[in-house]
Amino acid sequence: MKEGNPSNPETRLGKLAQDLNKLTGKLLRLAELAEKALDESVRALWQRDAVKAREIIAGDKAINDLEEEIDIDCVRIIALYQPVAVDLRRIMAVDHLIAELERIGDLAVNIAEEALTVSHMPPHDFHPDLPRMAGMVLDMLRRSLTAFINQDVKLAREVCRSDDEVDALDRSIIQDLASIMVTDEIIPFGFSQIMVVRNLERAGDHATNIAEQVVYMMEGESVRHRCQG
Repeated sequence: MKEGNPSNPETRLGKLAQDLNKLTGKLLRLAELAEKALDESVRALWQRDAVKAREIIAGDKAINDLEEEIDIDCVRIIALYQPVAVDLRRIMAVDHLIAELERIGDLAVNIAEEALTVSHMPPHDFHPDLPRMAGMVLDMLRRSLTAFINQDVKLAREVCRSDDEVDALDRSIIQDLASIMVTDEIIPFGFSQIMVVRNLERAGDHATNIAEQVVYMMEGESVRHRCQG
C-alpha cells in the first residue's frame, strides 16, 4: 500500500499526531529518569550510601542528553508542521517541562553530593521533618506528571497549593538547624542538611512549574505563580 501524499492535510495531521506521541514518550522517559534520580538521591542521603550517590551523579549525563534531544525534536516539529492552538501549546509545554525536569536532575545531583559528604561524617540524626519534606516534594513531582499525562487541570492546581506547605517546611527546618548548629561537630552536618532542604524546596518549585504548564496547555492561559485558584 502506498503512503498518503505528505502534502495532504489528513496525512500531515496523522504524521503530526505520530510525532507528538513519540515526543510525549520521550518526555515520560525523561520524567522517569529525573524522578528516579531525586528519589534515589534522598535514599542515598538517609542511608549514607556513597556508592549510590556516585551513580546518581554519573547518571545525570543521560538526563542532560535526553533533554537536548527532546528540545531539538520540539523545534523540528514546529518547523515541519507549523502547528496551532492546542497542538502548539502542547509542544511548548513539553519544551518547558523538559527544562524543569533537567533542573530536577541537577538538584538530585546536588543532594547526592551532600549524601557523599554526610557519608564521611560521624552519624547524627537527621532533622525529623526532613523526610516528610522530601516525601512531599516527590509526591508533588509525581502528581504534576500525572496531571500532564491525564491532562488533569484540577490535579495540577492541587500541586500548586502543596507548594505553600513545602515552603513553610523549608523555613521551619532551616530555622531549627540554625539554632542547633552550636558545636563544631554539628555545624558541618547541619550545613549539609540545610543544602538538602534548599534543593528540595527548589525541586518543589519545579514540580509546581510543571503543574502550571498543564494548566496553560489545557486552558491556554499563563498562570505562572498563580495556578492555585
